[in-house]
Amino acid sequence: MRQRAIGRLVAATALLLAFGAATLTAGRAQAAPPAPTSVTVEGDDLPEPLTVTAEADSELFTAMLGQVNWLTGPGQTSSPEPAALGPKYLVVVLIDDDPSRSYELYPLAEGGPRAFRPAEQPDGSKTTAAWFFGRLTMSETLRAAGAPLPARPDSISGGIGGGERVIPQDALNPGEDLDKMFAELRHVLLLNGAVVVSITLGLAAIALLVRRRTR
Repeated sequence: MRQRAIGRLVAATALLLAFGAATLTAGRAQAAPPAPTSVTVEGDDLPEPLTVTAEADSELFTAMLGQVNWLTGPGQTSSPEPAALGPKYLVVVLIDDDPSRSYELYPLAEGGPRAFRPAEQPDGSKTTAAWFFGRLTMSETLRAAGAPLPARPDSISGGIGGGERVIPQDALNPGEDLDKMFAELRHVLLLNGAVVVSITLGLAAIALLVRRRTR
């Protein structure tokens, strides 16, 4: 009987360890959101929306995504005067053909490119409406995608999507990446702690059961 109890203990321990590993894997999978697959561009001067996909043109897709994927946080500037914005382009980021995020880009705004993040997003989520200084490469990147904008080769350094923004991003939100990193680390630590506690309680319960049966 004692050997049978020990065998059950070993099997239960292996099961708990497998469960813990599966839980950690699932937690890490949830922490990594699906990657965007395409970007569409709409504008009053475009007869139909432009589409740039990661599969067909990875370089241009990366450049287009680089114009909007950093537009987080409370924003950097107040709302400009509408007359000073120039043509507007609506950029929508899609994940597997499903609209995820949308932004308004103004490459010819007075004082440099501007970007606007609407409060309501196409995936149903809500955020705060915010204005940002855009990248200096915005005009050339949109033109490479097919927008009828005047050539501005002086705004490019290092190829499509290179160059510098009007205000360096690191100087504007220096603590944002750290906050995100600490939040993810806290999530992982809590998940690991929960798994360890579950395994410990399981082993304690099994040890108590074996002790009672072997008396």
